Amino acid sequence: MWLLFYLNMKHLNFIGFILFLFSLTGSLALPTKLQDTDHFNATQKFINENTAYLTIIAVAQYVQEASFEEVDTLVKVMMDYKNRCLADKTLPECSKIANEDILDMICATEGLPQRHNFSHCCSKADVARRLCFLYNKKANIGFLPPFPTLDPEEKCQAYKNNESFLNLYMYEVARRNPFVFAPVLLTVAARFEEAATTCCEQQEKATCFQAKAAPITQYLKASSSYQGNICGVLMKFEPKVLNSINIATFSKKFPKIGFTDLTSLLEDVSSMYDVCCEGDVVQCIRSQSQVMNHICSKQDFISSKIKECCEKKIPDREDCIININKEDKPEDLSLRAAKFTDSENVCQERDANPDGFFAEFTHEYSRRNRELSIAEFLRVTKVYKDLLEDCCNKESPPDCYHHAEDKFNETTEKSFAMVRQECQRFQALEKDTLQLHYLVKFTKAAPQLSVEELVSLSEEMVEALASCCTLSEEFACVDDLAHLALGELCGVNENRTINTAVDHCCRTDFAFRRPCFEDLEDDTSYALPSVSALISALRADWCQAHSEDLQDKKYRFMVNLVKWMPEITSEERLCLFTKFTAAGEECSRVQDPEACFRPEDSNIGDESKVANKKR
Repeated sequence: MWLLFYLNMKHLNFIGFILFLFSLTGSLALPTKLQDTDHFNATQKFINENTAYLTIIAVAQYVQEASFEEVDTLVKVMMDYKNRCLADKTLPECSKIANEDILDMICATEGLPQRHNFSHCCSKADVARRLCFLYNKKANIGFLPPFPTLDPEEKCQAYKNNESFLNLYMYEVARRNPFVFAPVLLTVAARFEEAATTCCEQQEKATCFQAKAAPITQYLKASSSYQGNICGVLMKFEPKVLNSINIATFSKKFPKIGFTDLTSLLEDVSSMYDVCCEGDVVQCIRSQSQVMNHICSKQDFISSKIKECCEKKIPDREDCIININKEDKPEDLSLRAAKFTDSENVCQERDANPDGFFAEFTHEYSRRNRELSIAEFLRVTKVYKDLLEDCCNKESPPDCYHHAEDKFNETTEKSFAMVRQECQRFQALEKDTLQLHYLVKFTKAAPQLSVEELVSLSEEMVEALASCCTLSEEFACVDDLAHLALGELCGVNENRTINTAVDHCCRTDFAFRRPCFEDLEDDTSYALPSVSALISALRADWCQAHSEDLQDKKYRFMVNLVKWMPEITSEERLCLFTKFTAAGEECSRVQDPEACFRPEDSNIGDESKVANKKR
């Protein structure tokens, strides 16, 4: 389960992660109960049907530069391995962990490590090798060619006549999404196959594919954002931070669950994320299976709404549980958890078991204040922790922490104010103007990022506001989605570096990451490109034939303008942007567009002279 519960709102269409429970042929603990046996058999059946896909996902994510032919060769090796082990499970090689087998095969393929620069990973062993392959993954896929597209008729011919067509699709998707968990990619492939089966029988194939591709793309994008964010948290912070996120998520979704039952469940959840984020596809699924079985075995203590879900078969059970509405708050749940503010023994309880004490506080606060975001629950917990650090050193601690609720309210009011301001901006500005606002904001803070990354981040912020700013749960929606966008900026791998200020916000305190970014000043250390280099880039961008949308060129120009002239005012920047994009559109329509960029033939040269003077 990918724990996207806190985003489980009907207006957000990216919920519905179908969780396939599978593992390649590897050592599995034998089931002891009838229910476990049925689940085990269903899982094994799914394995046999999807071994090729699983191998493609593993190899394409670990070695993104590998060609399809190289990946396909390893698929054939794995299929032969699977068949041998199914025929005789006593063979020595069949007792190895499947993910280790995959890495062994990758490293043993002649010339592959050298061609794609991962020989250093193959020289390591066990955990060190797995982590090396993980750190070798690249979220920025600018080094890959554009995603291959086919005319609908050609696509349908390939689907019907080429057995490798779906494998090729899986390969292209997987290598462009190296941190997405395999079950999501399998779901994407299944939905694409359904779309192809349906659309290839339609007369208007292009219209059909376009309609069916949109939700698949949205699902994949949201999955990538959430899973990358969670794994980034695990890799950049101590496990307690991820555990706090999971506590808040489950407590908000299922307020009926008691702290003892939640603690037991989260042991399985934490283990799952450890292996899933490491990239061990096989162990990830085993752990996931254990989480789902745990939930259904304790449904009376978790939620009254999941009974029908737990009676369903794989993968419908998982899909049903994730899409279920939030459990109603128990009627006997008090408005406040008095033990954390009214008790005379708060400091003693904290000192006896600090981690358990604050984990229970997060649980109790989250299930009582479900209008708040996951990040806000963590902020309040941090405020409470800091408050007790001060109060417990005073002569009369209770007199100090009795006023904790006031501190909590101050914290949430600051966060609400930030969201209100963003939603007011959304209501006041047109979509393109709003995206330019965030494009300038992100470029000033992190000019080291590529144009594609900056445009993507600004788009995500605008989409978050468009999705959330008219809802009753406006605050939680905006705050959680904005946190995801910043998670993408910060990246997954702990060794990603952007600049000192951004790195500080990304790594210092997850709960207050958003406020930290709000307070960021412009990065003045960035080495600006020369004016001549900018003009050359603009000439290539605006004068050559491109099939891309004109809006993309405008966004790219704004990014370059901010990097090139960071010190000009907003009014001056907008003036230059308006004049240049108008001139660029005109240049693209004339017979000799190059002439527009010659200083003697246009005003653009004059603009660059002005810019040089300002610098």
